[in-house]
Amino acid sequence: MSNPLEKARYLGSAHTPAQLPPDGGFEVAFAGRSNAGKSSALNALTRQNALARVSKTPGRTQQLVYFEVAPERYLVDLPGYGYAKVPMDLKAHWERFLDNWFRTREALRGLVVVMDIRHPLKDYDRQMIDYAVARGLPAHALLTKADKLGRGQQAQAVAAVRRELAAAGAGGVGVQAFSSENKQGVDEARAVVNGWLELLPAPAQD
Repeated sequence: MSNPLEKARYLGSAHTPAQLPPDGGFEVAFAGRSNAGKSSALNALTRQNALARVSKTPGRTQQLVYFEVAPERYLVDLPGYGYAKVPMDLKAHWERFLDNWFRTREALRGLVVVMDIRHPLKDYDRQMIDYAVARGLPAHALLTKADKLGRGQQAQAVAAVRRELAAAGAGGVGVQAFSSENKQGVDEARAVVNGWLELLPAPAQD
């Protein structure tokens, strides 16, 4: 199966609005709590072992990291959130920067929220999904580390997240189990991202 995401390469990082690429083309953002498996998910989707650095120290991503997949097609790695050791002034800067980016970025076409399947929908996860819903952007929840649970438990976790999102007015958000270890759900997630970037036809929704 064709995977345009394999061509992803590091383009640059932005700590301030002035460092962002021009607001054109299509961008898909990846958000997740520290240690939720976001870097591993990006690496699995692009079939590159070291595209997004996997670190045992949470919170290393302190900027918006842009990866170019094709001309004017980008993956954007958002800073790992929920990390207590970030200084308060830096945290405040990030909240302002990200809030403005989410509200005004015309190129943004979708948001992937990465959550540990054993601990989904923490406050930060909901906040990120709320950003997408408020703008009418599609969002997709990757419930990572699914290999840590049996299939029955996975199904229960996915159903519980869907119910909670629906109750919060976010019933249109996609939800799937995912594992970068055994590649469960990788093709499904790739199809969603490639569709948003218009690199491949978008998958049919149930």
